[in-house]
Amino acid sequence: MKIAITAKSSDHDGAFEPRFGRCAYFIFLDTETQDWHSAANPAGNARGGAGTQAAQFVANQDADAVISGQFGPNAHTALKAAGIEMYRAQSGSVSSIVEAFQSGELKQVASSSGFGGGRGRGRRRR
Repeated sequence: MKIAITAKSSDHDGAFEPRFGRCAYFIFLDTETQDWHSAANPAGNARGGAGTQAAQFVANQDADAVISGQFGPNAHTALKAAGIEMYRAQSGSVSSIVEAFQSGELKQVASSSGFGGGRGRGRRRR
């Protein structure tokens, strides 16, 4: 299985990034061979649609699953349409997140309800 983990740096022992569409890097890991590589998130600085663009990038990398802290509704829809499983983690290093995934400690995300969306959604400005 090939998984993608959102990260703050390109190091597989670096810090986990809980934001899916705005993460700096994705760490891709083949759970069977333990081979990994990192890739900068091309959508990280997008003006809009970062979640959907990041989902397309992950799909193009042939990932079977992605681990992040938040999936906005558009990212969730795009990942689900691509057949990519989503798992939620809170914090830690990428390597500790991988260990939690492999030991079955992470919960699979079933819906986008209650997950982070765009900036300022639902807030009333005065």
